[in-house]
Amino acid sequence: MTDPVTSEVVRLIAQIVAMYTKEYETAAGARDLTTIQAKVLVMLAEPMAMREIADRLGSERSNVTGIIDRLEARGLVERRADPVDRRVKKVARTAGGEALATGFAAELRFAAAPLAGLSVTDRTQLRDLLRQVAGTDLS
Repeated sequence: MTDPVTSEVVRLIAQIVAMYTKEYETAAGARDLTTIQAKVLVMLAEPMAMREIADRLGSERSNVTGIIDRLEARGLVERRADPVDRRVKKVARTAGGEALATGFAAELRFAAAPLAGLSVTDRTQLRDLLRQVAGTDLS
């Protein structure tokens, strides 16, 4: 049996995820992107191998190929040979993809106002706790 505090934390996390998802879908749709296409564009801050994109998305590589094909057809990404291993193709944003991703990321403000109301100490503590829960304590 779960204690009441844990139950409330889980409910609040679900509420935050729902808010984020809705805002993400709305911002993606306004740019004629699917949610997954928007995620890939944001993810490509640095060129990335197709297999790494698939791993980060938890998706099959064949699905990622289709996503990249559609983004490439719109001129938002391009495939490049990896300078270290030319057999590997890396995906990079084009200038248009960079501009779209930057504008998209700037529009995602669902948590900005509530987080701004917290002190730097509280935000740091929240970040550290979330890293711990997510299993990515990178401090």
